[in-house]
Amino acid sequence: MRKMLIAGNWKMNFTPSNAVGFVNSIKSNIDTAKRDVVLCVPYVALQPVKDALKGTNIQVGAQNVHYMDDGAYTGEISPAMLNEMKVPYVIIGHSERREKFGESDTTVNLRALRALKHGLSPIICVGESQKQRLANRTEDVLRKQVAFALDEVKDERAEKVVIAYEPIWAIGTGMTATTKQAEDACAFIRILLIERFGAPTAEKIRILYGGSVTPTNAAELFSQPNIDGGLVGGASTAPTFDQVVKAGLCCE
Repeated sequence: MRKMLIAGNWKMNFTPSNAVGFVNSIKSNIDTAKRDVVLCVPYVALQPVKDALKGTNIQVGAQNVHYMDDGAYTGEISPAMLNEMKVPYVIIGHSERREKFGESDTTVNLRALRALKHGLSPIICVGESQKQRLANRTEDVLRKQVAFALDEVKDERAEKVVIAYEPIWAIGTGMTATTKQAEDACAFIRILLIERFGAPTAEKIRILYGGSVTPTNAAELFSQPNIDGGLVGGASTAPTFDQVVKAGLCCE
């Protein structure tokens, strides 16, 4: 049985002091029983938020990582740095990184491989645009993105991988894939994982849904057999984030 994972993606929100204040206001309401909860926060807030969460089971993740351990890469953060900070998760290949910062399938793979080498769990984002969905190309897009992302990932490290299905047209738009659309896409990703790693390993890899997840729709989404939680954007910066986490009870 896969353990539910609720990952908040704060994006570029909260100063370090505001981040600590927000965490202190919600942490007592976050139920981590039988589910993993991680807050993926801006780099400058990683240590302050980690400190604020001491004594809880809420974990902290980063929103991106470079594919080299060190070097002349001004402004970048290496997996070795995150590893020393004991940051267990990192988001890789979010559509906003792909669209606005030139992230490609190739660099997503490089980042994932390097993250895994350092013991990090990459939350690898995949998903189609509205144009691609209307052209019935969703499965083609997912097959290509998943294949690139997992190229050369060793079987023994595969269980640390998390895949987040995020239809681009549903991110920050208020639009949400229907429960059937989300489950169908995640079920197809599961098939791709089985083809790549075999059923025993594929059944242990968590697949999240992301795209305007809210307290209202979370329980229905999380109740689907191939949706193992959510990558939550705006709702993870709201006081009602605990309600999204509680929606994970639907599968127990």
